[in-house]
Amino acid sequence: MEIIQIVGISLVAAIMVVLLKEDRPEIALQISIVVGAIVFLLMLNKVASALNVLQDMARRANIDFIYLNTILKIIGIAYIAEFGAQICRDSGSSSIASKIEFAAKIIIMLLSVPILMAVLDLLLKILP
Repeated sequence: MEIIQIVGISLVAAIMVVLLKEDRPEIALQISIVVGAIVFLLMLNKVASALNVLQDMARRANIDFIYLNTILKIIGIAYIAEFGAQICRDSGSSSIASKIEFAAKIIIMLLSVPILMAVLDLLLKILP
């Protein structure tokens, strides 16, 4: 089971970070970043499988791929922003983390405008 590997790696890293935080905070931060990247890389196959399922479902439902791609971009932005914000918080820069989250929200809002317009257009066609 992959979750056992991920939790094991994360616990070992967390212990190392706690031990090194006092004497070598720069190494502790690097360990946090590396472990986060390792966990992300371990999950890439799972993400690819989920994307394939979503694309297959969209193809069968005749959903325009532009909308699916936009939604996937939004999800990716949310995950990347959360990852970056957590790294900033781990390093003690919560104000920068807040700025990352704010920027992600703005980008997500801008990306969602075409989808919102399509939904509103569909509603206007349905209503008399």
